[in-house]
Amino acid sequence: MSSRGGSDQPQPQKRIMRTQTAGNLGESMFDSEVVPSSLVEIAPILRVANEVESSNPRVAYLCRFYAFEKALRLDPTSSGRGVRQFKTALLQRLERENDLTLSERLEKSDARELRSFYQHYYKKYIQALQNAVGKADRAQLTKDYQTANVLFEVLKAANLPESMEVDLEILEAQDEIAEETQMCLPYNIPPSDPDPDNANHANTRYPKIQAVVVALRNTRGLPWLKDHRKKKDEDILDWLQEMFCFQKDNVANQRENLILLLANPHIQQLPTPDQQAQLNDKAVTNSMNKLLKNYERWCKYLDRKTSLRLPTIQKEVQQRKLLYMGLYLLLWGEAANLTLMPGCICYIYHHMAFELYGMLAGKVSPITGETIRPVYRGREEAFLNYVVTPINRVIAREEERRKERKSKHSKRSVYDDINEYFWSVDCFQIGWPLRAEADFFNLPIEQLRCEKNQLICGLITSMKRMLRRRKDLCRGTRIDIFA
Repeated sequence: MSSRGGSDQPQPQKRIMRTQTAGNLGESMFDSEVVPSSLVEIAPILRVANEVESSNPRVAYLCRFYAFEKALRLDPTSSGRGVRQFKTALLQRLERENDLTLSERLEKSDARELRSFYQHYYKKYIQALQNAVGKADRAQLTKDYQTANVLFEVLKAANLPESMEVDLEILEAQDEIAEETQMCLPYNIPPSDPDPDNANHANTRYPKIQAVVVALRNTRGLPWLKDHRKKKDEDILDWLQEMFCFQKDNVANQRENLILLLANPHIQQLPTPDQQAQLNDKAVTNSMNKLLKNYERWCKYLDRKTSLRLPTIQKEVQQRKLLYMGLYLLLWGEAANLTLMPGCICYIYHHMAFELYGMLAGKVSPITGETIRPVYRGREEAFLNYVVTPINRVIAREEERRKERKSKHSKRSVYDDINEYFWSVDCFQIGWPLRAEADFFNLPIEQLRCEKNQLICGLITSMKRMLRRRKDLCRGTRIDIFA
C-alpha cells in the first residue's frame, strides 16, 4: 500500500480488535466500531478503517465513506434504533476529514490510491506471512485476509465512478485471498443448513442431527426486536443472541454443542431411523436436568425458587426447555474464567433465565411497570462488556492484592474464595443489573468473608449462651439475665 514512503511505510499499529463500548457520538464512536444492530454489516469496514488510518488516512476515509453509502442502502429510512444518530455522526466526520486526507493523497485519484494501498498490503502482510513456512501466525493471517477482502470491496466501489477496470494482478491476488479465506473459516462448526455444498456432511445425512436442527428452528411465538431482519434458517440461538447480545462465534460454537448434546440421547430413545423425525421429549428433559443440575442445587441451597418456569401449553414446553438449555450454554461459552466459579455462573443464569421467562410470559416488572426485557439488550457484545468484564476486574484486583501482600496461602483470595461468596444469600446484594456500588465490587473479598464469619460467630455464641442458660434452669440455678 503505497501512501507514505511506498514500501517503507510502517506497519499499521491498530489491528482488528474486539468491539468496545462507545462513550459518546463522534470519533470515539467509530474507534470502537459500535454500530446499530440493523447496520451490523458495515462493522468490518469500520474496523479496517481504524486499522489502516495510521498508515494511510485517505484510505481510511474512503473505507468510512463506503460504509456510509452501504448504511444508506441497508436502512434508507433510518428506521432502526440509533441509525439516524449514527449516520449523522459519521457524515459529520466525513465532512471534517475530506479536505485533510485529500491533501495527503499520493496518487492522482482515490481509485489509484486504493489500488496502490491494496498491492502494498498484499505484499507486506499476506505474502510475507505465507512465505514464512511453519512460522505463520494463523490468527493474524486470517485477520489480514479479512482486511484485504474489505479493501478489495472498497476498491471495486471506487473504480465505478472512474470507469476503471481492476488490474489482472489484483484480481488474481484477490482470488487467492478468497480461496484462503474459505480455508481459514472455523472448520469445527458443522453446517446445519441443507445447502447442496453440504450434501455429504453428517448434518444433512443423519436423521438424529436433522431432528435436533428442526427443533431448534422452531421460533414460533418468540418476540423479535422491532428492527429485526429475518434471516434464512434462523433458530432459537439466533433469537437468544439478539435478545441477550452474545457474540456471533460463541453462538456458532454452542449451536454445534447443543446439537450434539441432544442428538446422542435422542438416538438412544428412538434407535430406528423411521422414529427419528421429531426430537424426543424425554431426551430433551434428561439433557436439561443433567445440564442444569448444579443450578437447581444452588437454588435449593440458598432457598430460592428456580427461574425455570414451563408453559402450560404442551406444544411450547419443548421449545422452552431448549431455550433454557441454549441460554445456559451461551452464558457458559462466553463467561471465560468465570466458569471456574460455578456459583457465579448460577447467579448470572438465575437472573437471565428469569428475564427469558418474563419475556415469553409477558410479565410486568413491579419496579418499572413495563414488560420484562433483558436489561443489557440492544448493545453490541453487552454480555461480555457489562457482565463478564466487571466480575473479571474483581478477580484481577484480588490477584493484585495477593501479589502485593506476602500472606499465608489460607488468607489469599482465589477463585474458591470468590465462588464461596456466590453460595451465600449476600450475593443478591449485587443486584441485576449489576450494581457498581455493591460491596462485592468495592471491598476486598477477605473483608466480605470476615463480616460473614463475624455474623456466624455471633450466632454461635448466642446459641451457646442459650443452651447454657437452659441447662442452668433445669438445675434450678438462679440466672442473671444481664450476664
